[in-house]
Amino acid sequence: MFSDSAATGVAPEQVVVRVYDLIKRGELRPGDRLPSEREFAKQLGINRTSLRAGLRSLIAMGVLHAKHGSGTYLSTGPSSLGGEALELLAALHGFTQDEIFEARQYLEVLVAGLAAERATSEQLATMAEELANTFSTLDNPQQFLLHDIRFHRALAAASGNPILATLVGMVSAMHYDRRSRTVSSAGWLRAGADMHQRIYRAIRARKPEEARAAMREHILQAQQLYQTESIAQQQIVTTTGPVS
Repeated sequence: MFSDSAATGVAPEQVVVRVYDLIKRGELRPGDRLPSEREFAKQLGINRTSLRAGLRSLIAMGVLHAKHGSGTYLSTGPSSLGGEALELLAALHGFTQDEIFEARQYLEVLVAGLAAERATSEQLATMAEELANTFSTLDNPQQFLLHDIRFHRALAAASGNPILATLVGMVSAMHYDRRSRTVSSAGWLRAGADMHQRIYRAIRARKPEEARAAMREHILQAQQLYQTESIAQQQIVTTTGPVS
């Protein structure tokens, strides 16, 4: 198992491709534990920094799940693996961030209402855990963003529709990949965590209309904050020149 080696210096994105290949070949199955970080990096012929970056992306997609003190496992639920096809379309057709937010509006408002009707106690517990994680990482934008996406994925899974959950995962993964390259300010994190809490409370209370309304407001707020941040970053570049 995991016998093939990859070329030294492989980029984090290729870690994703490598894990995908192991899954297709049946060498990784739902619930399987990955080798230790040191062993897996050696088997793939890459450094541990590149491995960690690739694993973080897979965790954000929902393909992997890290258990504190235990290891990293292949998830048993639906994931966004295969989202590279969406990224290819994005590159070909130039998907804008506004279009991504619009897609999230249609998908995530719908699944929020379904989650309020269908979420199991275990799924509510998963959402509660990720909600707590977003509040505990307010001083770490990169970690916050990871738990932000995982909260949305847990919510989508609670819709009871694996197709919708997979679509949400794919769009969220693309959003994560783009935001992880630019997020640097913790100023908007608290607002996002507070909105997560409102959405979660509506779902837990079994109030679909409130859940949909809260999610709609959350996506619009996130879009506005992103636009504000983008304008600020552009002003910095205009004033100081691009950072090399």
